Amino acid sequence: MGAGIRRWPLVGREKELNTLTEALGPGGSFLIYGQAGVGKTRLAEEYLAWAEKSGISTARATATVTTGAVPLGAIMHMIPAGIDLHNPIEGLSAFSRALSGMYRNRLVVLIDDLHLLDSTSAIVLRYLLDQRVMQLIGTIRSGESVSDAVGMLIRDSKAHRVDLSELSAEQVEKILQGALGGAVRKHTAQVLHKASGGNPLYLRELVAGAVARQRLTKEGGVWGLVRDGLPKTNKLTELVCSRLEAAGPAGRPVLDLLSLCQNISLHDARVYASEQCLMSLQQAGLIEVVQEHRRTKLSLAHPMYSEVLRARMPALRTRQLLLEQVQRVETYGVRRRDDALHVAAWRLAATGVADPQLLHEAALLAHYAHDYSQVVSLLTAIPDCDHTSHSLSMLGQALSQMGHWTSADAALEKAASRAVEENQRLTVALARSVNSLWGNASVNEAISHNQTHLAASVTSDHRRILTVNEGFIRTVAGQPAKGLPLLETMGNDIRSAPDVDIWLRGAQARSISLALTGRTAEAISWARHAYSMRVMEDEKSLVSQSAVQKVPLILALAEHGSLTEARSLGTSVFNELADSGTVMRAWTAVFTGRAEWLAGRPMTARRWYAEAAILARSMDHVRALQPALSGLAACAAVLGDVRGAQAAIDEHRTAPPVAPGFFSPGEENLGEAWLLCFQGHVTQARAVLLEAADIARGTEHATSEAMFLTDVARLGGATDVSQRLVALAETCESNLVAARARLVAAFALESPAELVEVSDELEEMGAYLLASEACMAGSLAWRRKGNARSATAALQQSLRLASYCEGSSTPLLTSSHVLAPLSRREREVALLAASGTRSKQIAETLNVSVRTVDNHLQHAYSKLGITARSELAALLRPARALDLDRD
Repeated sequence: MGAGIRRWPLVGREKELNTLTEALGPGGSFLIYGQAGVGKTRLAEEYLAWAEKSGISTARATATVTTGAVPLGAIMHMIPAGIDLHNPIEGLSAFSRALSGMYRNRLVVLIDDLHLLDSTSAIVLRYLLDQRVMQLIGTIRSGESVSDAVGMLIRDSKAHRVDLSELSAEQVEKILQGALGGAVRKHTAQVLHKASGGNPLYLRELVAGAVARQRLTKEGGVWGLVRDGLPKTNKLTELVCSRLEAAGPAGRPVLDLLSLCQNISLHDARVYASEQCLMSLQQAGLIEVVQEHRRTKLSLAHPMYSEVLRARMPALRTRQLLLEQVQRVETYGVRRRDDALHVAAWRLAATGVADPQLLHEAALLAHYAHDYSQVVSLLTAIPDCDHTSHSLSMLGQALSQMGHWTSADAALEKAASRAVEENQRLTVALARSVNSLWGNASVNEAISHNQTHLAASVTSDHRRILTVNEGFIRTVAGQPAKGLPLLETMGNDIRSAPDVDIWLRGAQARSISLALTGRTAEAISWARHAYSMRVMEDEKSLVSQSAVQKVPLILALAEHGSLTEARSLGTSVFNELADSGTVMRAWTAVFTGRAEWLAGRPMTARRWYAEAAILARSMDHVRALQPALSGLAACAAVLGDVRGAQAAIDEHRTAPPVAPGFFSPGEENLGEAWLLCFQGHVTQARAVLLEAADIARGTEHATSEAMFLTDVARLGGATDVSQRLVALAETCESNLVAARARLVAAFALESPAELVEVSDELEEMGAYLLASEACMAGSLAWRRKGNARSATAALQQSLRLASYCEGSSTPLLTSSHVLAPLSRREREVALLAASGTRSKQIAETLNVSVRTVDNHLQHAYSKLGITARSELAALLRPARALDLDRD
C-alpha cells in the first residue's frame, strides 16, 4: 500500500457482514454482486476471517476464464484424493461423505468470480449445498452472463443476495482516516471520492500513488493533498484498461467521445455504435443512460474511465471527435441553454481558438454555474482587441473568486479603462473594492475604491448600492458595529433591490454583524430570510452559490448557543461548496471550526481550522488565515501538543499584517493564551485574554468579548470578570452568553448547586467542555461543604461530559481534583512548577519573592503528600479522556 498506509479498513459494509455472520448456515449460500473493485472479495474475506476465528473451517477457490474452460478447473484442489467424479452418482456421494468427515464443524467455501465457474464445478457445488455439507459465498460481477449450470447454482430460493454499490463520501472519509491513521481534510476526502467514484479498489490505488509521490502528506496532524492532480499507479491504469476492454472495437468510439464531452445524447451516440452495442456497454457497467425529459443522455459510468481514455487518445483523434461533435450541435441550431458553453469549450480544446462572441456567451453560462476556472479558460482565449468592459469585469471577478488577487485587479483595471457607461464603471468599482478587501489590502484601500465612485454617483440606486457595499467591507474588516447601520439601508426584499448580487453580499454581512454584536436571534432570522430570497432569485445571481448564503447562519447559530445545529450545518455547507474555490469556503471551515471549539471538541475543531488554513494559504487570504492559525494553536494547546501550538503561533506572527476578517483583532491572541495556560503560565494567560476582551469591547464584538471573559474565569479570574459578563448578558440575545454569565457568577460564588444547574443548560446547548468544567467545579465546591454524595455525583457527571470533549486538557479538568486542597496562589505556583518553571522565573511572573514561591511550594507539597517537583509534575500530568463522539 505504500509508506504510512495501514490495512485498508472495511467501512460501509458492516451491515452486510453482520448479515453473513448471523444468517448463513449449512446448505445456504450468500451471493455478493457488484462492479469490479467495489469490495466483493474483501467482504467475503472478512467473513472467512470471522469464520476461522469462530472455529469454522474454510476453503477458497477463484474462477477465471482459464479455469472456466476446464471441467472442475476451479475446485480441483478441494477434491480429496481417491474421489472419482467420472461416475457422477457414486463420485458425488463419496465427495459429500468425505467433506462431512473432514469438516464436522461446518465448511464455508468462497468462490471468487462465480460467474466464470465451469459447469461441472457448478453442478458439484449444487449437489454439496443440497446435501447441506457446506455453505457457499460467491462473488459475482454485476451484469455478467452465466452458464445454465451456474444459473441453477445461484438461482436458489435459499440464497441471500446483496448488491454492493460504490462508497458514499462519508464512507470514503472514514476509510481514509483508518488507512492513514489520522484525520483527513474534508476537501481531500471529497477529491478522492470524486476521483475514485467510490470504488474501494480505485481509491486504494489513488491513495497509494499519492502517498508514494508525496502528494498526500500530514500537516498539523491532518492528512491532505498538497498539489492538484492525483498520480495514478501502473496497477490502477491496468485495472481501468482491463475494464475498458469489455467495450471491444465497436464500443470504443463512443467511450472516446464521452471521455471528451462528458455526456452526449443517444441520437449522437448512434452515429458511432449500434443500439445493441450501446446496450452491451450499459450492461457491462461502462456507460450510464439517463432520461432527462424527452432526451436520453449517455455518460461514462466512472470518472477514472474518462481520464485513462483521454490520456491514451492521439491528439488528432481528439481533434476529430470534438470537431465532429461541434458540427452536430451547430447543425441542430445550438438550441439548448448550455450548448454554447459546450461548443465553445470543445472548439477551444480542439483548435485553441473559437469565436469571441461564442466564448463570451459560454463564459457567461459558466459564470451562472459558478465554474470559475472554466470562465477564466474561456475568457483568456478571447483576443485583447475583442474584450469589452463586461468580459474583462467577468474575468476579474472569476479570478478574484479563485484567489488570484493580482491578476484579478489587472483585469478589473483594464475593464475600468474600457467602461463607457455608468453601470459598467459601477460594476468595476464594486468588484475592485471586494478584490482589494479579500486580497489583503488595507481597509482604507478597499473603501477608497467604493467611496471614490460614491462621490461621483448621480443616481440614488447607485449610492444605495455603494453604501451597502461599504457596510460589507467594514463588517469583513472586523468593524461590525460600523458596518451594520450601512447595511440596514439595503431593505428586506431582494425584489426591490437595485442590484441582486450586492443585496446578497450585504445580507451575508448583515447576518454576521448581528451575530458578532450580540443580536444573535435576529442574525439567525435574517440569515434564513436571506437564504430564502437567494433561492427565489437563483437565476439572477452571478456571484454567489446558494450555499454561500447559509455560511453566516453557521456563525449565528453557534454564537446563539445552538452548537449542535451549527456544527451539522457547517459540514453540510462545506460539502455543498465542494467544487468551489471561493473565499467563503475557507470561511465556512473557520466558522465550523469555531462551532466545534465552542462545543469543546478540539480534535474536530483542529481539523476544520487546518482545512481553513490550507484553503487560505492556497489563495493567499490572510484574513481567513489569521483565525485559522489562532484556532489551530488553541486546539493544539488544549490537546497538549505544544510543538503544534507554537508552530501555528509562529506562522501567525510572520503572516502579513492586515486587518482581521470578521472577528476582532483580539481573537488572534486566543492560541497564545491557551498555550501559556498549558505551559503553566496561568496569570499571563489571563492577562492575554483580558487584553483581547478589551479589544473586542472596543470594536463592539460582544460575543467575542464574552468568550474571552469566560476563559479568564475558567483560569481562576471569575471574580474579576463576572460583573462585565452579566452586563453583556443583559444586552445580548445570545443564550450562550447568558449561560456563560451564569457560569462565571457561579464560579465566583463557588456555588455548587448553581454550577451543576448551569452545566445542564450548557450540555443542552452542546457546550460540553464548559458543562464538564462546571460540574467539576461543582464537585469541588460540594466537597468543601462536606457533601460527599453530591460531590461524587457531580464528578461522575463531569467525567461523562468530558468523554465527549476529545481529550481536552484544561486546568479545571486535569488538575482540579488534585489541587482542591490548595489556595489560589498555591495552585498557580504548583502549575508553574509542574511545567518546569524555576522558582526565580515564577517569582518574576507573579511579582513575588523567590522565598514566597518556595514557601507556597512547601505548603503545596505538604497538602498533596509529596516531596519534590518531579512528583508534582507527575501528579499534574494532563490526562487524556477517551474520544467517545456524542453524535
